[in-house]
Amino acid sequence: MRLSRVLALTTCALTALAGASSAQAASITGAGSSFAAPLYDAWAASVKKAGGPEVNYQSVGSGAGQNQIIARTVDFGASDAPVAGAKLAANKLYQFPTAMGGIVVIVNIPGVKSGVLKLNGATLAGLYDGSITEWDDPRIEALNPGLKLPDSDVAPVHRADASGTTFVFTSYLSKVSPNWKQKFGASTSISWAGGAGARGNDGVAASVKATEGGIGYVEYAYANRNHLTVTELEDHDGEYVKPDIGSFTAAAKGADWAHADHYAVDLLDGPGKGAWPIVAATFVLVPTNPTNATQARAVKDFFTFGLEKGDSDALALDYVMLPASVKSEILAGWPK
Repeated sequence: MRLSRVLALTTCALTALAGASSAQAASITGAGSSFAAPLYDAWAASVKKAGGPEVNYQSVGSGAGQNQIIARTVDFGASDAPVAGAKLAANKLYQFPTAMGGIVVIVNIPGVKSGVLKLNGATLAGLYDGSITEWDDPRIEALNPGLKLPDSDVAPVHRADASGTTFVFTSYLSKVSPNWKQKFGASTSISWAGGAGARGNDGVAASVKATEGGIGYVEYAYANRNHLTVTELEDHDGEYVKPDIGSFTAAAKGADWAHADHYAVDLLDGPGKGAWPIVAATFVLVPTNPTNATQARAVKDFFTFGLEKGDSDALALDYVMLPASVKSEILAGWPK
């Protein structure tokens, strides 16, 4: 009887320890940027396989990501639109970049193959401000001699949610088109001239794919994943470039990290041979005053894994990784 009692007590103790260990097993939540969603999903799978925390990431758009981390309803927020220093301080947040990537223009024009149509900043702004309504408009034809363009309506698609991708796209248009800057400006959400709205990069990609005459802007991974038709764009030096890891990397070389306020680098329409003109960093926001030390440590473990061991995942999705010096600075500056 005594041995049975000892065995029973031992079994109960081991069960209790296992339960406690399971309860303490890290499971963290993040929300925000759909631009970064493919990367964080890939990192989550890799870190889980390596025995790290389980990560539940919700691709709800940068605006929602900022709001949710400010409300502390998630463990980390993600945004392609960097948050200003004063707002970071007021909400006790630490902001850092995780990768850089290209935003591309996608179209659905009968007879036009991927990588053939050429656009510049002025025509792209015209396609979204309502001044260019037909695909055979003389301004587009002038950039594409020899390319047969149909006499069909332009169907612009934009993000319906508060979006960092929209912030980057409209910031680019504001930089290359004075008319756009004056009438529409740059923000995560603007009053569009027309067209249809869709939620998330995946929603825009699906909408353009289903709409003849459609045009949209998405993170490159979504264009690749959905086999969409991408355009060339005129770079800062007046040359036309294709969107790929080479042109994204060329643009990323212009990042002035040393003078970027809270890492908010400007990579739009930068100089450099073959530099894609719409490249941006994507950011993460974490509390500087976490209330749960276990959760905070798991978040740091996740992003430490991504920054130190996640390059292969990022490159497979055509993101450009940060310089090693910036990664080290991010981890060194992490809230204690």
